[in-house]
Amino acid sequence: MGLVLVGCGKMGGAMLEGWLDQGVSKDMIRIVERSPEHAQALRDTHDIMVVDDINDIEEGFPARVVLLAVKPQGMDAAAEAARRFVDTATFVSVAAGKTVSYFESYLGSDASIIRVMPNTPAAVRRGISVGYANKNVSVEAKAYCAELLEAIGEVAWIEDEALMDPVTTVSGSGPAYVFYMTEALAEAGVKAGLSEELAIQLARATIAGAGELMRQSGIDAGVLRKNVTSPGGTTQAALEVLMAEDGISPVMEKAVAAASKRSKELAG
Repeated sequence: MGLVLVGCGKMGGAMLEGWLDQGVSKDMIRIVERSPEHAQALRDTHDIMVVDDINDIEEGFPARVVLLAVKPQGMDAAAEAARRFVDTATFVSVAAGKTVSYFESYLGSDASIIRVMPNTPAAVRRGISVGYANKNVSVEAKAYCAELLEAIGEVAWIEDEALMDPVTTVSGSGPAYVFYMTEALAEAGVKAGLSEELAIQLARATIAGAGELMRQSGIDAGVLRKNVTSPGGTTQAALEVLMAEDGISPVMEKAVAAASKRSKELAG
């Protein structure tokens, strides 16, 4: 199946690397990249076909998936140009805030469209992508697109597009919350007497290691927390603060609610 990747920045680039590692033939991939320097770098690195406009892709190319990975401000032109493949392709968008109805306005109500929210750990293939498919997407196309998305991490699906706003706030924005928690933990370590260098090292390694333990073990986060907590110990003393009525949970709820509200505003 032919793949057209429109936009090969950080997210598109991560997907490309994953596809090539999956064994997708570079001869069946066409990249649309408007930056001449980046386009040449892609050609030099991967010996792959890169054009600066979707209309420059040769006639007869068997596009089955068109993945739109351009910035939201450039999506109007990309969606309009992508219409040339509407009879053969499923369109997959990773642009935040762009709804299925937005793409249908360019591609038509009969177009097969999947809206996806990935997150930045995709860069190291530890991301999660949540997809919503319109009624025109076949079972086979959905399964194939899931395989493509698995190149950058886990994949989940929702049946109600309205859930894309809370998905965005939990997983799309979520890495920023974890990075901030890392900063806060390091700062607390410095105030407790550690050197800044050691506090940062400890916070980064602890957050990263805990996440990897949770991923590899598959054990519920609550169980892992209890496994670390000895009755009457130091961890319990800290958790009594973090789990208080004015602790992390209500603050996180407010943060997710604020992000979800903003996501709805951006989507119009």
